[in-house]
Amino acid sequence: MGTTTGVVAALAVFTGLGGLVACLSGVAGLRELRRLHRSGVSVWALVRERLPGPEDRSAVSRPLLQFTTEDGRVVEVFSPVPSSRRRPLVDGSHVPIRYDPADPRQVLVAGLERRRLEYAFLGLGCVMAITAVVLAVLVLLGR
Repeated sequence: MGTTTGVVAALAVFTGLGGLVACLSGVAGLRELRRLHRSGVSVWALVRERLPGPEDRSAVSRPLLQFTTEDGRVVEVFSPVPSSRRRPLVDGSHVPIRYDPADPRQVLVAGLERRRLEYAFLGLGCVMAITAVVLAVLVLLGR
């Protein structure tokens, strides 16, 4: 096996593994979205501004969401999505969410599910997996 063949084989392996991880990430995200849509409890959450602390490294700040569960517990969680121009999460406003009754920290902001992002991961993973297969075939044909 020549050095070029070895490099292409290594590239095929890493591309395939990356594609697998991306596919699994997309599938897991879509499964979680469906699960929360199906079995989540709908409530309104109060949006609370969160001032970034010195330990915050993210450029995008996510507000806090405060809501009351069916059994009367008050829960405060970070929003799973940041505020956007299309759907700003303004301090003091209320937004519809769905939460998992078994784990109220798992929330979904209605209308901001990021379904496109999950499909993008799935699509990118499939493209990477196909690329890995093509590279592997090229390696096998080059022997």
